[in-house]
Amino acid sequence: MTEFPDILIRVLRQAERVAALTGAGVSQESGLRTFRDAQTGLWAQYKPEDLASPEAFARDPKLVWDWYAMRREKVRGVEPNAGHYALVEMEKRVSQFTLITQNVDGLHRKAGNRNLLELHGDIQRVRCSECGEYAEAWDENGDMPRCAGCGGMLRPDVVWFGESLPRSELEAAVEAARGCQVFLSVGTSGLVQPAAALPFAARNKGAVVVEVNLEPTPLTAKADFFLQGKSGEVLPELVKMVWG
Repeated sequence: MTEFPDILIRVLRQAERVAALTGAGVSQESGLRTFRDAQTGLWAQYKPEDLASPEAFARDPKLVWDWYAMRREKVRGVEPNAGHYALVEMEKRVSQFTLITQNVDGLHRKAGNRNLLELHGDIQRVRCSECGEYAEAWDENGDMPRCAGCGGMLRPDVVWFGESLPRSELEAAVEAARGCQVFLSVGTSGLVQPAAALPFAARNKGAVVVEVNLEPTPLTAKADFFLQGKSGEVLPELVKMVWG
């Protein structure tokens, strides 16, 4: 059972604008391996960084496509956990709640969050590498799947190394961080930029910063509150304490 300071309970209960940032730790509790975990089986010979880039796609598009097809299949086999659902409850209770995620598994959307900014995209979505049109269906058998419109090769709708984050998503995330009264950083290492800068942007504008994580991170010393533990355990308890 996590001990929550009374002042944190009061601050959250009174807050009208809350922003939350989630990272790989939240997905890990649903049974998903993190992006940087060692690969297994056929993929053990590759580093994720060698597959998640425009250069890798240009060099061997089928190899990259097959790796993401495997990852999509793993995502389909898992469900949101208690931490995901606690963030859905939080969205229902706070008048202005923005959830910003670095995760590409779509589990926040599946759990029910609506005001959601997916900074790195969604692995379940597929778009054309040429015209950018989204594809609802494609053939997984044989050659590279192609766009029904222009014939370009399909690719996952995720941000690769060397690519910029979607501008509209990033601008909305920065705006939410700068405008919130409470900022929650949940299950993220605090190492991947520009997302790692968001809690500091919130703090600089006077927000109360709350970190939920298994281990301390570069943010911990600057956070107003550090709640150590699994998000799937800490967040449901926090929601219950604040909103009953």
